[in-house]
Amino acid sequence: MLCNVAMTDQTENSAVGVTGPVDKLAGRTGDQAGGRTGHAWPKMSGFEAARLDDADDAWPMRPWILAAICAVAGLAFYHLVEGTFTARNSAVTAGLAAFVAVSSLSFALGVERRRWTWAAGFSLFWGAVIGFIMWRIAGYAHDGHYGAWPVFSAILAALIATPFFQTRRDVAADRRYWKLWQLPYARLHNHAWNDAVIGAAGVVFAGITLLLLLLIGGMFNTIGIKFISKLMEEGWFIAPLAGAGFGGAVGLLRERDRLVSVMQRLVMVTLSVLAPVLAVAAVMFLLSLLGTGLGPLWASGFSASVMMLLAAVAAVLLANAVIGNVAEDSARNPILLYCAAVLAAAVLPFAVIAAAAMLMRIGQYGWTPERLWGAVAVLVALGYGVIGVYAVARGRAGFAAVLRPLQQILAIKVMVLAALLALPLVDFGGVSARSQVARLKSGTVSAEEFDWTAMAFDYGPTGRTMLQQMVDGKAGPKGAWGQSAKAALAADNRWSSRNEVKAVTSTPLEQRMRILPDGAAMPDGLVAKLKSDRVCESSYMCAAYIVADNQAIILSQYGEGHSVTQQSYVKNEAGAWRADFQEPGRASDKQPDLKTADIRLETVTRKQLLVDGTAQQLFE
Repeated sequence: MLCNVAMTDQTENSAVGVTGPVDKLAGRTGDQAGGRTGHAWPKMSGFEAARLDDADDAWPMRPWILAAICAVAGLAFYHLVEGTFTARNSAVTAGLAAFVAVSSLSFALGVERRRWTWAAGFSLFWGAVIGFIMWRIAGYAHDGHYGAWPVFSAILAALIATPFFQTRRDVAADRRYWKLWQLPYARLHNHAWNDAVIGAAGVVFAGITLLLLLLIGGMFNTIGIKFISKLMEEGWFIAPLAGAGFGGAVGLLRERDRLVSVMQRLVMVTLSVLAPVLAVAAVMFLLSLLGTGLGPLWASGFSASVMMLLAAVAAVLLANAVIGNVAEDSARNPILLYCAAVLAAAVLPFAVIAAAAMLMRIGQYGWTPERLWGAVAVLVALGYGVIGVYAVARGRAGFAAVLRPLQQILAIKVMVLAALLALPLVDFGGVSARSQVARLKSGTVSAEEFDWTAMAFDYGPTGRTMLQQMVDGKAGPKGAWGQSAKAALAADNRWSSRNEVKAVTSTPLEQRMRILPDGAAMPDGLVAKLKSDRVCESSYMCAAYIVADNQAIILSQYGEGHSVTQQSYVKNEAGAWRADFQEPGRASDKQPDLKTADIRLETVTRKQLLVDGTAQQLFE
């Protein structure tokens, strides 16, 4: 059955009007073609390949070629990334590093000797696209912070595009490259699974290579030869070594694709066994919601939208593992097929719950770039949920035949959407900045709770422009928001920005400080020292227990229900206060509220064991 893919593709190719040289199986019989059940596999020896798809001849040099390409790419990537952090010219070097990484990895995963120039062009194209996106977002934020979501979106588009490219390369006979929905599903789906298996195996092999070299270095260390261990501390050595390990592993597996097909089938069979578990859990969960409502889900402390999206992804993965590439690969057990149908249909309610959670969150806190990307993910989940329910309703027991072509069309749409959203066509930061300022102007959020740092560092040029308008008095009450906006704009990085803004907007320390015991006065100079050390700066409540004129214990709490931290301050002979790090506080499972907690100082008698005057053990 594993060998039927190429022959099935040949039949499917004819159905879509492909008339060119598809593969070399035509005219071969039985053992020559590596045929169906009952025929022997070709023998393997040394680097002789055992090709499953006889459209491609053996390429014994492939592992060495890919290892060399990935090693050079790893070395180039290391030097580019190292320069990014030292020279801070991050935009250009980040773009070049992304180009090198993406183009080399894409070429390694997708190349065949036949039409290898196609693979080179495809890899260079996606490397240039993702490099451009990385270059743009590296200069988007004020401090050079990399916004990961556009890059993830572009990588998703490239990952979806890769099996489409591989299938088009295999069956290409005309110039209608845009008709991706007519490509043979079996070959397309097979490429997708093979790429996932080979890519994961390549990463594991690269890791094992590094671990093996660490072991060898440790062996030589025992006899005083530290050369290998010192090499393993150098990035310029590790990066090309990992690249060579990945490329070599991919090349070896591509030359033994029968083994890959067995691995793929093993993964699919293993995952299909888990389908009943998730199907039963999904049904029980959805039925439980009818009794409990969505309230407990919102109050659970977890992100309901993220949880439901992960459940939807798992349902899609397990359903596809059951139905396989073609009808011949589908599970024969009717229980598995029914569970796959349940999972395909369950995606829609999962997506609806995720959408409800996302809308509620947006209503409470407005748009942010993360929520915009989350909304896109919810939209994709809703799309899959609709086609899943449609396939089950129309096909019933034969829902897989309806679902497969719909999945192919949806994958094309997701690929196009991901590529468009990754490009600088829609400014998610600008949308978020306008949403947050609108909430501030309407009074939905106070100036103290407003995220000034995100406006300055996460929302791009639009966020900083709107902050400057507040400084100039062109937006909002004149002077009311200007100080906070000015503090956020003046900061060099997001961490110092939070401190500067907090100093402007927070309640003065004197108003947040309890002085104990009752009737005690704050010693001279202590408040100034606490402000200088930024102690209690971000805390919602502090307490100062005055032990003596020259000693105080400061307790601080970030918010209600948070842990309490302790710091001792002592005054030296010159009259200057300093933090005493000799007395760390003890952690407690109970989190009191410093506003109302009973705080007192007690004298405790204890025994301790001394060795040469040094305490070794305490006895309470």
